[in-house]
Amino acid sequence: MSKKIFGDPVPGWTPPPVPDGAPLRGRYAMLERMDPSAHAEALFAANAADPGIWDYLPYGPFADPADYAGWMTGMATCADPFFYTVHDLDAGGRAGGVLSFLRIAPEAGSIELGHINFAPRLQRTRAATEAMLLMIGRAFSAGYRRFEWKCDALNLPSRRAAQRLGLSYEGVFRKATVVKGRNRDTAWFAATDDDWPALRAAYATWLAAANFDAEGRQIRRLADLTRPVLVMTDPVGGNAG
Repeated sequence: MSKKIFGDPVPGWTPPPVPDGAPLRGRYAMLERMDPSAHAEALFAANAADPGIWDYLPYGPFADPADYAGWMTGMATCADPFFYTVHDLDAGGRAGGVLSFLRIAPEAGSIELGHINFAPRLQRTRAATEAMLLMIGRAFSAGYRRFEWKCDALNLPSRRAAQRLGLSYEGVFRKATVVKGRNRDTAWFAATDDDWPALRAAYATWLAAANFDAEGRQIRRLADLTRPVLVMTDPVGGNAG
């Protein structure tokens, strides 16, 4: 009789808590629970600079501030997805985008980052990167075992962003869903708590004030710091920036 093989034991496993909405503050970004009354007007104005930011999201663009505020009101009280507004501290704390935890599964120790929508003025800033790093750090510090990122397989900037953060490529789910009347194949990326110590060190090195010159340009690229952590690399998305 062949010997049965099982996964490694997880002694003392306790499911982590769900997100509680406490603000997350870093050196360049501050995240707080999404508040339509406080954030909708500023975000709508910032988003209007490029309607293309909605291309890979299942909603938007929105016709006017009231339309956008209505969507935000519906999302702001959700437990999953659990939305935050991103404030750029280098720009006086202006609201510049949103992101969320979703598919929150404490019993499995799994949580995902998604619904990332950064206005043009927030994109490619230190605050934008740190906002995502803060979310990853909060998840692992709370006790989650697995941190996921999923995106439309055709969304190459998102695939590159996932690898830049040190999330390993895990493949493509074909015909995963239908979004805005079009097929979506979904690319999967993830990091686990085994990866976290090395990622935490990479993030600290990148975020250090000494890693940026007087114009705010990075000296050591985040992708170079996180590349050694990757278990599998994305053959399509690359590992830029």
